[in-house]
Amino acid sequence: MTLALVVVPLVLLLLGFPIFLVLLTSVTAMLMFVMGIQPAVLHQNLFGTINQFALLAVPFFIYAGELMGRGSVAQRLVDFVQSAASPVRGSLGITTVGTTTIFGAISGVSAAAVATIGKVMYPAMRKAGYPDHFAAGLITAVGAIDIIIPPSIPMIVYGAAAEESVPRLYAAGIIPGLLIAGMLAAYVIWYCRKHDIGRGSPFEWKRFLYATQRGLWALGAPFIILGGIYGGVFSPTEAAAVACIYAGLVTRFVFHELTFKDIVEAASATAVFSAQILIIVACAGVFSWILTSNQVPSMLAAWLQHYSVTPWMFLLAINVLLLAVGCFLDPLSAILLLTPLLVPMVKAIGIDTVHFGIVVTVNLAIGLFHPPFGINIFVAQSVLGIPLKVLYRGIIPFLFVYLVALAIITYIPDVSLIGVKLLMGK
Repeated sequence: MTLALVVVPLVLLLLGFPIFLVLLTSVTAMLMFVMGIQPAVLHQNLFGTINQFALLAVPFFIYAGELMGRGSVAQRLVDFVQSAASPVRGSLGITTVGTTTIFGAISGVSAAAVATIGKVMYPAMRKAGYPDHFAAGLITAVGAIDIIIPPSIPMIVYGAAAEESVPRLYAAGIIPGLLIAGMLAAYVIWYCRKHDIGRGSPFEWKRFLYATQRGLWALGAPFIILGGIYGGVFSPTEAAAVACIYAGLVTRFVFHELTFKDIVEAASATAVFSAQILIIVACAGVFSWILTSNQVPSMLAAWLQHYSVTPWMFLLAINVLLLAVGCFLDPLSAILLLTPLLVPMVKAIGIDTVHFGIVVTVNLAIGLFHPPFGINIFVAQSVLGIPLKVLYRGIIPFLFVYLVALAIITYIPDVSLIGVKLLMGK
């Protein structure tokens, strides 16, 4: 069992095999050579894993983000936030943080936010005198907020893997996401004051009202999604479907920016991206079933109880583990691999699984821009056209901001759970 579930996956990962193939090979070897089960069970579990209503939200939210990202939504959001933040020192940096946070409340795809917002904000920040490493580092790091602010695709996957309520996870993610955004904005203001850059300009009501009017339809998407979920109008999956219809109608008939051909192309891109995600979900689901069938999670939980591991020690160890894993695996793969192992341990030690879900998400969000292999780094390099060494230099300060926020979120559970209490009453 150790050979099939530990050695084989590690060797294949080191050889550069895709994560779904690593999992599939390991599971197949375990079923056929260790457990002696017919291969038909593999097929049944592969399809059974993705036969969940909640997972329908994944392609829907991706499609809504695709549609919104192909038009002028990013520019409209930038203009709105910039018109409000203009008097503040470092207003362009703050605009980058604010716009990305709002964009995250539409799509929940971090790489899309880095690419879409980066194209608009990087040239503007460079023109305004911001150093290239600072501007690039900010854009790369702030995109990670998009998987913390709902609607977050990793939270949907965690909810399915941990059998936890997605609305509760979404409610728990709002304040941590806003906390990180606020800390990033505070760092931007401090940096700009220290280096005497990014001077503000007087607030103009006329400009603000015009930008608000232009951005009103784009700003409506987060309110429809979250308002519908917590108003009891529809489930997260239904909210995702409504978001698709809303995005299609707005970009086609209100903004008049996308043709029907563009809408079909967005659907095609969504299908490809969704397939890449769901094949990982299917293979990781079978891997989790193998672990559970062999009572690995229960053995680990018993080990924790035997050695009287305290919650703070456990959370510290988990943070170190997840930060390391996040450097090499994408958030969805990491969640699907580790959740079946960790959640029984979390329950045994008395940690709230919703709070733990936010801790996991924030850790893996950091992995998106953590050197050397964070996916946001390579997206930013491609979109912004700057060397990796410049990106690495710019990312480091923002990495420390995220780590401070992670410590707060980890050891003050109410930062996450207060959102659940306020929005869901429990």
